[in-house]
Amino acid sequence: MNDRVLVTGGTGKTGRLVAEQLAVRGIEARIATRHPSAVDQVRFDWQDATTYGAALDGVTSVYLVAPTDRTDQLAVMLPFLERSLEQASGRLVLLSASSLDEADPMMGEVHAWLNDHASCWTVLRPSWFMQNFTTQHLSSIVDEGRVYSATEDGRVPFIDAADIAAVAVEVLIDPKLASGDHVLTGPEAVTYDEAAHAITQAVGRPVRHCRLSKEQLVARYAGFGIPQHYASILAGMDEAIAHGAEDRTTMAVQQIAGRPANTFARFLATQCAVFSPDGQ
Repeated sequence: MNDRVLVTGGTGKTGRLVAEQLAVRGIEARIATRHPSAVDQVRFDWQDATTYGAALDGVTSVYLVAPTDRTDQLAVMLPFLERSLEQASGRLVLLSASSLDEADPMMGEVHAWLNDHASCWTVLRPSWFMQNFTTQHLSSIVDEGRVYSATEDGRVPFIDAADIAAVAVEVLIDPKLASGDHVLTGPEAVTYDEAAHAITQAVGRPVRHCRLSKEQLVARYAGFGIPQHYASILAGMDEAIAHGAEDRTTMAVQQIAGRPANTFARFLATQCAVFSPDGQ
């Protein structure tokens, strides 16, 4: 039987790239999404068990991207995880975060469940994405020339989502790799001040880091319509960065994907049009 990988979150930052890289390797990727619009996509909803059967039909391995609009990920994912153990013969690969150890809240609880119940599993724990600057920070960069955070002088080893996908593909298709978790980072840790300076150099316009308190950042998130509890968790992650929680680098990308992780400068060099006010 040919390998078939189910990619949940298949239209998102990493899922889309995982599917593309699997296709390059000659592996069939079934893209799970709530609103399928192509022949390689299948309807999937974490909270609708009637979508599980078709999504898992003939699947060997599963790339798991947890729902991000809540904090009780294990409770929501558990019915599908149990079904996956019954139907998928290969590896379950969870996208978590470098800040979440096994048994921590959110994806950390899913990590612990996989360790306890799955025979072949991997948890990928990337640091913060370089793509954050071309998505959630983009409007403030373009409109105000500012990046807002509560990270103070904390350093972050930003990682390219393409590198996360490259690692995910390797662990999804190589049954010889041992189960376990991997912290994925870029090659250097930088402060948000340094990140803003790098963006300035890349785009030729001044961009500065605007330092907020945790409380100010919670209020900013709440102003975007993010629920107060979740806004506090997100701002708390910035506060953890300020205290050094992300100040580390690893060689996991090179060790697993077989090539060095992308640098922030090289990433920015490919994104200049994105940062342009007119998109040119």
